Amino acid sequence: MADSTDLLGTSSTLDSLSLKTKDLTASATSFSRAMTQAFAASVTGGKQFDDVLKSLGLRISDLAVRLAFKPLEKSLASGISGLLSGLTGSVGGGGSASLAAASGAIKPFAAGGVIGTPTYFPLSDGGVGLAGEAGPEAIMPLARGPDGRLGVSGGGGNTINVQIATPDLDSFRRSESYITGQIARAVARGQRSL
Repeated sequence: MADSTDLLGTSSTLDSLSLKTKDLTASATSFSRAMTQAFAASVTGGKQFDDVLKSLGLRISDLAVRLAFKPLEKSLASGISGLLSGLTGSVGGGGSASLAAASGAIKPFAAGGVIGTPTYFPLSDGGVGLAGEAGPEAIMPLARGPDGRLGVSGGGGNTINVQIATPDLDSFRRSESYITGQIARAVARGQRSL
């Protein structure tokens, strides 16, 4: 289990590095295009070199501002998407749901689990629920009992068989109260350890 978690962590780190490398490549390409266009305008357009440098400075500052605000833009987009997905009961929209599932963002709780941080979830009537707001909360699967009622299954109790062998009926009657007391004490000890 720990190996698959390490593998997922390594995979997500590599994906993150790949995206950052692509962003850096796009930024470098944009910067080089701005430089090339500025100097080409200087040569072919007959502009003064000071004007070319001013134009280049404006393009570079525009590029720097866009790159500086890119993490904020992504953060806001992610926050708004998360809010809308909680309100509508969907995850982003079609393609991003499968992307989130593939990257491990969706954790199934069919077998139960624990929510340790405040988490929003859609309700069947269209509302939004909040779990984990006051600390860790358990998610437990429900099952129908023999009587048809829906509830948490306890996994069943233990069955203990006590066999008493005595040579005659009088011996059994004498040991009955002793054995009943022993069983009662064992049950009480078991209840205290729950």
